[in-house]
Amino acid sequence: MEAVPSAWNLANLLTVLRIALVPFFAWALLADGGHTTTGRLVATSLFVVAAATDRLDGWLARRSGQVTDLGKLLDPIADKVLIGSALVLLSWLGDLSWWITAVILVRELGITAMRFVLLRYVVLPASRGGKLKTVLQSVAIGLYLLPLDVLPQFVEVVAAVVMAAAVVVTVVTGLDYARAGLAIRRAVSQPGTAGQ
Repeated sequence: MEAVPSAWNLANLLTVLRIALVPFFAWALLADGGHTTTGRLVATSLFVVAAATDRLDGWLARRSGQVTDLGKLLDPIADKVLIGSALVLLSWLGDLSWWITAVILVRELGITAMRFVLLRYVVLPASRGGKLKTVLQSVAIGLYLLPLDVLPQFVEVVAAVVMAAAVVVTVVTGLDYARAGLAIRRAVSQPGTAGQ
């Protein structure tokens, strides 16, 4: 019988660290009104470190054979806490339209709720499209976090283009997850499938 990896492993600890960095990131971003060059650079650095743990924790889990159900569940939640906080704060500061934040958060919270509903049947891991969505969102947010008022204007244009791509992929993958969730729900509600 194959040994079940411990949930308390380095990959999962990195995921928890990503969540723990969020308050420090928020404090740095909001310091002195949210528009100082130093505060923005510190916030951007913390965001980049936190976002980098997303790639690292998955790589470590696969490399060491320590992929766990807890990790599959915590990883997307950690992403949503980090991304959601950044989007809300950027909109609060007037740097990002609220409709963008609303579209992304509705999708993220909806899919998270669906994951919890399906949890008694299956742990729904992130898909390739979901991972691409997270990368696009992270890059776009990272660009918006920079002190754009002191950078060349093309950086703001690049940020807007990447964010537009992130919104499109967010919506498309959200619909794909919803379709997959409905298929799982239908499959488990068929007679004779209970307990399988």
